[in-house]
Amino acid sequence: QVQLAESGGGSVQAGDSLRLSCVASGRIFSIGRMAWFRQTPGKEREFVAVYVWSNMTTYYADFVKGWFTLSRDGGKVAVALQMSSLLPEDTGVYYCADGPNKGQNSREVYYAYWGRGTQVTVSS
Repeated sequence: QVQLAESGGGSVQAGDSLRLSCVASGRIFSIGRMAWFRQTPGKEREFVAVYVWSNMTTYYADFVKGWFTLSRDGGKVAVALQMSSLLPEDTGVYYCADGPNKGQNSREVYYAYWGRGTQVTVSS
């Protein structure tokens, strides 16, 4: 199994930035990609961004392009999601997920392991 530990959530003002981190442990050799999803109030969980380890490529949901940046986090099996110019509608629980590199990046069903989530609250 893989364990995912998220950190970096918190409460900020609109326009501020936050950096979320997700560190993997356990059977990390099975990881093909690591992604962030989020669930905002009243909505279903949605894809935010994914890092594909095999080709070191990052893909983003259209609504975060130019605002969020996903990258490897140092030498660990970890990714960091840098979020800038946050808006109140970015408020929600952000989840890290990992799985083999197959299937559509944005579909939850292709991710085998999930973190517990970290709360992000953006006030106006």
